[in-house]
Amino acid sequence: MKQIELGISTFGDTTELESTGQAISHAQRLRDLVEEIELADQVGLDFYGIGEHHREDFAVSAPEIVLAAGAVNTKQIRLSSAVSVLSSMDPVRLYQQYATIDALSNGRAEIMAGRGSFTESFPLFGYDLKDYEELFDEKLDMLLEIKKQTNLTWSGKHTQTVVDKPVVPRAVQEDFPIWVATGGNLDSTVKIAEKGLPIAYAIIGGNPLAFRQLIQAYREIGRRSGYQPDRLKVGAHSWGWLAETDEKAVADYYYPTKAMSDGIGKTRSYWRPMTHDYYLQAIGPDGAMFVGNAETVANKIIRLIENLDLDRFMLHLPIGSMPHEETLKAIRIYGEEVAPKVKAHFARG
Repeated sequence: MKQIELGISTFGDTTELESTGQAISHAQRLRDLVEEIELADQVGLDFYGIGEHHREDFAVSAPEIVLAAGAVNTKQIRLSSAVSVLSSMDPVRLYQQYATIDALSNGRAEIMAGRGSFTESFPLFGYDLKDYEELFDEKLDMLLEIKKQTNLTWSGKHTQTVVDKPVVPRAVQEDFPIWVATGGNLDSTVKIAEKGLPIAYAIIGGNPLAFRQLIQAYREIGRRSGYQPDRLKVGAHSWGWLAETDEKAVADYYYPTKAMSDGIGKTRSYWRPMTHDYYLQAIGPDGAMFVGNAETVANKIIRLIENLDLDRFMLHLPIGSMPHEETLKAIRIYGEEVAPKVKAHFARG
């Protein structure tokens, strides 16, 4: 029997709503997120992750504060960044923030670290993009050292020198989870496997089965590095949307997805404008988006988990702005209809 975790990732998008032509304010979107976390817990989802961004089209620059608010009235759901841009953060403060969430939630917090596919935080906090790889590698090592014991001794090239100083509070969980997220880079996969850390892949385009060889390599390298299989957990996150019917989900999701995708494309020369034909391909059986009614989405998630041998799947809900009431409906369908079907399938072995 395979234990599968199902959850949500989000960035707190604030693009224009199709119905009004107006963007949701950052303040309102942040309040909405707390309600969405609480509902995800009520309907039995396992995980809620919030990504860090420093752009006008996303409301969340400090996911740890939103997660702390979400911790207060939830009981079971795990709470994580998705991701924390570790390269432009102080690992000491990052650990302290999530250890605090771990205390507030009584042991339900995680850190999901990443290099950041968006780079606005680098100039904002005084970092040079030429140090992109070095910053992440060094700060991840520092974060793992902080996790080991209360008193920290550390010296690095891009980080501060610390001599036998306590980093408190400590996490409630004895083995505090630190995941690393990647877009599918082979070098990143190798480094994460060699450290025996759980890995999360952002699968947002193309055919998801293209990640199969990477995941196999991650597990093989991790085993050769001396780690037990139960430490080598693999997660994936993909864009998606749920409604009562396939037709409604497909129709409603196109506008916000195109708005967000095209907005990102303005800053990335390799990112093509989203056409309706591309959208239909992406939501099809071999595409990376999970859009439809409960049965359609559940079946597609089952196929993905089986083909990639995943331990965790995160539905990114939503990409682009959707009315809050519709997002709550989608979360309810996911937790009450999709998740039970997926888990029952794997419980049968």
